[in-house]
Amino acid sequence: MSGAEHPAPAIHPELKRLRDSIDNIDAALIYMLAERFKCTQQVGALKARIDLPSSDPGREAAQIERLRRLAEGAHLDPDFAAKFLNFIIKEVIRHHDGFRTAEQV
Repeated sequence: MSGAEHPAPAIHPELKRLRDSIDNIDAALIYMLAERFKCTQQVGALKARIDLPSSDPGREAAQIERLRRLAEGAHLDPDFAAKFLNFIIKEVIRHHDGFRTAEQV
């Protein structure tokens, strides 16, 4: 008998409920990130049009500090929140640089 012929083990109802919640939250995160990137793409296009640099270190530092405070209030590791936002900021700057390159062509 192969492994494919064995029925899947039953999942504990509480585990299923929790996993379903996680799946819903993951989906919401993806849609929220997509909305965030729609906004930052508009910022990148504007920055390229009015000749502002892709990166704004002052704004970025303020946003990281703001997220650290929010994370503390939400009982989330502020270091994790900062790493997460830094990752997003790097991607946003990469997109902004793409707008700048497109403007120069």
